[in-house]
Amino acid sequence: MTYQSIVNNTRARLDHLLQQAGRIGARRPALAMALLLGTGVAVGAGAGLADNRMLRAELAQQHAQIAATRLDAQREINALAARMGELQAEANRLNALGERLTRIGQLQDGEFDFDKPVGVGGAGPVRDMAKPELNAGMDKLASQFKASGEQLSVLESLLFNRQIDMNAVPSRAPIANSYITSGFGGRADPFNGGAAFHKGIDFEADVGDPVLAVADGVVSYSGVRSGYGNVVEIDHGNGYVTRYAHNSRLLMKVGELVRAGQEIAKAGSSGRSTGAHVHFEVWESGRVVNPVKFLNQQSPLKG
Repeated sequence: MTYQSIVNNTRARLDHLLQQAGRIGARRPALAMALLLGTGVAVGAGAGLADNRMLRAELAQQHAQIAATRLDAQREINALAARMGELQAEANRLNALGERLTRIGQLQDGEFDFDKPVGVGGAGPVRDMAKPELNAGMDKLASQFKASGEQLSVLESLLFNRQIDMNAVPSRAPIANSYITSGFGGRADPFNGGAAFHKGIDFEADVGDPVLAVADGVVSYSGVRSGYGNVVEIDHGNGYVTRYAHNSRLLMKVGELVRAGQEIAKAGSSGRSTGAHVHFEVWESGRVVNPVKFLNQQSPLKG
């Protein structure tokens, strides 16, 4: 029953009571007065009850609207939180990639600190941001993250390929903590005393000292060569071949892959030798070259 129908029914009853009061009043004035007073109380009570019911209905409707609005707002917050989580994960990935490139590129400590907050600022005034504007900003940020990630991935690939190339170039000594005892080129032959051409350089060593590969490559020879004794040769796949001679024992077989710094033999004095040492040669495109220029040339990409 609506508020208007309650009012109409009340008015109809009031008119009926007033008519009765008029008839009775002609005969009994006191009784008519009492009847009118009772009717007024009843009418007031009915109207108050109707108003109370209407207020309760309006209040319940407002509560329902508030609950629906709160639910919609929470859905939007959850959606924004999920989007923020995606952007945060992408930011973490870019930071990790940037730190890896920093290590590969041997950038100075602190030059690229990806954990340090970026300083920002600006003058006011500040206004409320509308949801469409916020969504557009997050879309733009996601696009920037994507573009930056693609650029860093390309840079990482280039640096990685360059590092592979550098690792395949002779760039270290074949034995640790040693020194050169005989250089490259012309010298007096240690056996006959006449002039001779020394194709490599000799390093001081004791029998059994580790002989190390100077670059990545594949073993192309492992065995005995006339004058060289026990020899290991490594093809680095870029025109360079290195030779390690006079070893006491060979640790690698033909076809095996070796990494820079890996032990490939034990130093000794086999072949045409006056004592324990490591004879080291570098061949470039089939031509023997002075190994000195390759020593201690560490790749700028190594960590």
